[in-house]
Amino acid sequence: MKRKIYVSINLPKKTQKSLARIMERWEGLPIKWTKPENLHLSLLFLGFVDDESVLEVCRKIESLCQKEEMFDVELSLIKFSPSPEDAKRVTLTGGHSEELKNLIEKIEQELGIANSPKKEFHPNIILGKVRKKRWDEMIEKPVIEKHFPLLVDVESVDVMASDFESEEGEYVIVESCPLSA
Repeated sequence: MKRKIYVSINLPKKTQKSLARIMERWEGLPIKWTKPENLHLSLLFLGFVDDESVLEVCRKIESLCQKEEMFDVELSLIKFSPSPEDAKRVTLTGGHSEELKNLIEKIEQELGIANSPKKEFHPNIILGKVRKKRWDEMIEKPVIEKHFPLLVDVESVDVMASDFESEEGEYVIVESCPLSA
């Protein structure tokens, strides 16, 4: 069986609850909000991967993570992405993270999917997705731009699978790979 596989950093429950409280401010907007337990910082989307290959991915990422040290990532602004004029998502974003950029490049190399080196990597957490049809019907578009400083302790990298066959789409951790202390 093939599943959609992601490499991500999950958030502590306390952080997920804080983000859920802030998202309540915009509850009436035509946005499909991410369930708090599904909030995470995405690093890579690997596509549809069969179960046997997922085990190999987990093994390689776990081996790599044992050599990498823990670090922090700063996020600071809740806003529409890619822009207020072309709102597709509501994200919590941060400035460039050299540590995350390097980690992603090492994971890509380890998995044999290395692309050209990235100049920058701006971390983001997708809080919600704009419901396009209802959004376009709105005469006055709201503005979402909220300063929300958040420091994420990157202690592990998670290989995740998405199961969106049910209406209650879920992300499931396949393997959590701790970083070195």
